[in-house]
Amino acid sequence: MDENTGRHRRAYKAVVNVFRDTTGDGGLDMDDIRNLLDSGENELTELHGDGTYGACDFRSKECLELLDEADIVVTNPPFSLFREYVATLVEHGKKFVIMGNINAITYKEIFPLIRDGRLWPGFSFNKAMEFAMPEEYESKTGERDKYGRKISKVPAIAWYTNLDIDKRHEDLILYRRYADDPSKYPHYDNYDAIEVSKVKDIPEDYWGVMGVPITFMDKYNPEQFELVGCSYNYGRPKEWPEDTDMAPTVGGKNLYKRLFIRRRA
Repeated sequence: MDENTGRHRRAYKAVVNVFRDTTGDGGLDMDDIRNLLDSGENELTELHGDGTYGACDFRSKECLELLDEADIVVTNPPFSLFREYVATLVEHGKKFVIMGNINAITYKEIFPLIRDGRLWPGFSFNKAMEFAMPEEYESKTGERDKYGRKISKVPAIAWYTNLDIDKRHEDLILYRRYADDPSKYPHYDNYDAIEVSKVKDIPEDYWGVMGVPITFMDKYNPEQFELVGCSYNYGRPKEWPEDTDMAPTVGGKNLYKRLFIRRRA
């Protein structure tokens, strides 16, 4: 049941065999996409679920069978099921490009995948994304796009992928120096690491462990930095004692979530 319209949702499988310039304007655009299924060369089949999961649920037998046919998955999964969705993709050995909240980086099910190089942010990180909405949906802002469609904005969104991209191999240019003013990089009360409150302030002459904001992942190059942990028990760096309090503090003040990194030689 759709909470906004009160109508039952239906799910369909669309098989596109042919994509043509149906409008004759010399290009492929949204009008051509709307006409895709008018051709008998393409197929539309309704899904029904499996009794346990509904037709719209990625966990249903029908959807898992479709997943097994896929080479690459590109989608916007339900954020409340993001952990389980990623686990399903990993279990089925799929390549993917999916949307998620930037805080997913620190989920205990997601962080180990990032640390071990099995998942990383794609292009566009920590951005507000716009989505077109059906007219019958209530809009809190009343905003519309240039086509007159209702839109909704969702903040702090990132793309996640296991497809290699050039961005992942670009070095972050470092121009700050720890030696110039160590007082700008306070030592944590409970960690053998320094606090770097802004990604742009990462020093080029410090080789120990540093705590950085999670937005660092937008600049993360695994050839330049080692991701050693995060500020949760499951993200404890291997060399740190088990009794270390993983909530980072400086001068007794709690800080927001941190990733722990170290420069590679």
